[in-house]
Formats: sequence, structure tokens, C-alpha cells
Amino acid sequence: MKLLRLFAAELIGTYFLVFFGTGAMMVNEIYGGVISHLGVALAFGVGVMSMIFVFGDVSGAHMNPAVSLSFFAMKRISWQKTSGYIIFQLFGAVLASLSLSILFPQAISFGETVPQGTWEQSFLMEFILSFFLMLVIIFVATGSKEKGIMAALAIGFAVFVCALVGGPISVASMNPARSFGPAVFSGDWTHFWLYIIAPVFAMLFAVGIWSLLKLEVDE
Repeated sequence: MKLLRLFAAELIGTYFLVFFGTGAMMVNEIYGGVISHLGVALAFGVGVMSMIFVFGDVSGAHMNPAVSLSFFAMKRISWQKTSGYIIFQLFGAVLASLSLSILFPQAISFGETVPQGTWEQSFLMEFILSFFLMLVIIFVATGSKEKGIMAALAIGFAVFVCALVGGPISVASMNPARSFGPAVFSGDWTHFWLYIIAPVFAMLFAVGIWSLLKLEVDE
């Protein structure tokens, strides 16, 4: 029962993030730029911030398979939790994209993440963004959870600035689940692999850097 509570939190949190984040992109496209790129970046940042306030003390509000895998690598959560988190995060993302497809049948795109330039440029951008996002998460997290106002603000603003700068290049996913939901409904899997590999490897690299920094401090 406790696990189901955690998984439900991840499903709802990821749904919220994808619905309002990619929903902002769709509304912006359909209604002639009414939200703007700045507004879209803000939607993602505030979305993450809000869900950390709500579910940070429940599941940790990971909402991101790469984040969950990183906490597993740090031995902060079990493989049972990690695998369950990832399944429900993907399910939440798909449900959010399904809802948006029903709401906006006229939409041309679903907020999918595809390289806006070369795939190499997008891969590097996703790696850099994901690395710094995870570094922020690690330093404000307590165990496997993000707690308190400062944690929510720090992570939310990190997502905002990453989306603001990286959006025009790679669409600034940093999250395999966030990329998966829209791809299912758009059918556009162009270089989808990079939106899995870059965030996962970047966040694991951030864990390694954190471990080195922690060792230096402890000594």
C-alpha cells in the first residue's frame, strides 16, 4: 500500500508537469504565441516547483526516470522503487499527452522534443542542462526526497533557466518521461534516443562529481 502511494505521487506529479509544460507549448502554437518562449519555460519551472511542494515529502517528486536512476546509483532508493517510479512516470506522461490530444485535436505538435539544429548540438545541450539540474537536486535533497521551500525554489528555478536557454536548441527535455509522452502521440521519434541517453548519463555523471566534492569536504 505504501509503494502504491509513492507510485501514485510520481504518476500525478509527472502528469502535472507534462500536461502544463507541453500544454503551454501547444497553446502557444495554436493561439499565435500568446504564452511565448519565456512563458513556456516558466510553465515547466513552476510546474516542477509546485509538485515538489506537493509530493516532495511523499515520493521525492522525481517525475523523471533519469533522476530516479541517479538516486538508485547513490543507493538512496531501492531497485523496486526505482523501477516502479519509472513505470508510473512514463504512464503519467502518456496520460497527460492523451489528455492534451483530446483537448486540442487541431494541434500540429504535442510538445515533442526533437533537435532544432544538429543532433550533436542537442545532445551536448541536453547533457549540460541535465548535469546541472541533477547537481542542484543532489545538493538540496534529503535522502531521496526534496524538502522545503528552498529545495522547491532551487530546483524550479534550475528547470526554468535550463528551459529558457536550452529550449530553442534541444527543446530542453532533461527528462525521458517528458519526451516519451508527446512522442507517443506525435509519432515523431526523431533522435529520441538522445533524450534518453544524454539525461541519464549526465545525471549519473553529476552523481560522480557530487561524490568527489563530498569526499573533498569530508577530508
